[in-house]
Amino acid sequence: MSLSGTGEPPDGQPPPALFPVPEPAPPPRGRPGRPAAGGGRRRPGGRSRDAGSTATADRGAATAEGDPADPAPAEGGRDDARRQLVFFGAEAADPSVADLAGLLAGPGEVAVMGGTARLSVVVDAAWRVHVLVAELALRGLAASWEATGDERHAVRTSYTRTLKPLAAAWLRGTVKRPPAGFHLTGRRLRLWLAAAGVAEPAGFLLRLGPADAECRAAVGAALAAAGLAGAPVVAEADGPAYRITGRRRLARLAELVGDRPPAAPVTAWPARP
Repeated sequence: MSLSGTGEPPDGQPPPALFPVPEPAPPPRGRPGRPAAGGGRRRPGGRSRDAGSTATADRGAATAEGDPADPAPAEGGRDDARRQLVFFGAEAADPSVADLAGLLAGPGEVAVMGGTARLSVVVDAAWRVHVLVAELALRGLAASWEATGDERHAVRTSYTRTLKPLAAAWLRGTVKRPPAGFHLTGRRLRLWLAAAGVAEPAGFLLRLGPADAECRAAVGAALAAAGLAGAPVVAEADGPAYRITGRRRLARLAELVGDRPPAAPVTAWPARP
């Protein structure tokens, strides 16, 4: 069954009852004199002005690592004069296909067919489907979902040439491996958290895929470089994970991933201090 970027089926029928009804999105926030990330580029239906642009998507995919669109560090930036702008945060740059590396850092998978590739991820909650379908739509990628036999949900894109560079960077044969120079930005972390972040009493658990043990070292190094050094966890049937704890690290995680998506429960998303 296909969903649009707003989480609604294309025939206009309401989402299945198992899905929570997202609350209205809060108004965008940004620095004075500058639209918030994505502001002024949205059209009805939740798609950005460039969502259908193959050229824009190709540019994002071709720069999956070292994306020149990623913001470069600068000094003195502030958001609404209330909090310091987090460089590489989710609100510091427009969405790009390169952000999907965050899903691959987590439990996401990528498969190749000829000159095309498809990204897929299995999630454990309905709200995650809403968030991921909308995030994919912002990057010009149509997505579909279906329930699995274990009460989970599989979200996947269509096969498209747009994703082939991302697949080439991450696949060694058919095995997923983080490429050299892999790093985590706020938008990548946002996607990872939306797909596989689990709130705990003392912090957040960021899950990898069940067979991603060999990705753990590179992903852990990228977390540490982002100021989110986590403790590795072997989570039995749910696969390996990283646990983020500590007041400063959790505050940084909240700043990097940005505001909670409307579909996400309050308790499932890190709150900004």
